[in-house]
Amino acid sequence: MNDHDKNEEARDQNPDSSAQAGVEAAAVEPTADWLELTLPDDPHEAQMILMRELLETRLEAGELLTNLHRVAAEFDNYRKRTERDQIDNIQRAGQRVIEALLPSLDGLDAALAIEAATETESRMLEGMRGTQSLMLDALARDGFAPIVAIGAPFDPALHEAVSVIPGEGEQVVQEELRKGYVMRGRLIRPSLVIVGHA
Repeated sequence: MNDHDKNEEARDQNPDSSAQAGVEAAAVEPTADWLELTLPDDPHEAQMILMRELLETRLEAGELLTNLHRVAAEFDNYRKRTERDQIDNIQRAGQRVIEALLPSLDGLDAALAIEAATETESRMLEGMRGTQSLMLDALARDGFAPIVAIGAPFDPALHEAVSVIPGEGEQVVQEELRKGYVMRGRLIRPSLVIVGHA
């Protein structure tokens, strides 16, 4: 049994040793048997065969490397897209919760617009102002904010006009009938306004 046959038998008995065998083989001068080639006796012909094999192997390695880079780029794009989708899903879920809270905020706004007639009503209104403030502060941590309306230039992207007072000059919001809100720059609900002129 020659050295090549012994190496083959050892590799078949212990597949985990193939990497180690490859390192050991690199340290020893390779033979045609190791490369699984049949080489002619003519050195020039043998050299041509080896050069052709080397060229084919290099082309194959280059193609594999190109494919590896493509797969790595596709995976990176997939990872980024997945992260974006996850952030969008979280934001949409947060927006749905906030949209469900809008009637409560509207109710607080309506209650706070009432003038207190007694000391008890004043204390009650003060408590409601505190509750409203706590809610808005908690929501602001997620990028939620009321739209500036009264006195601001009319912006159809942020304000929904229910009526326009005739006049000259720049259109400005004169009265706010219902607050509008944005979240991280995205419109949740436009302000319901009456438009006048500056």
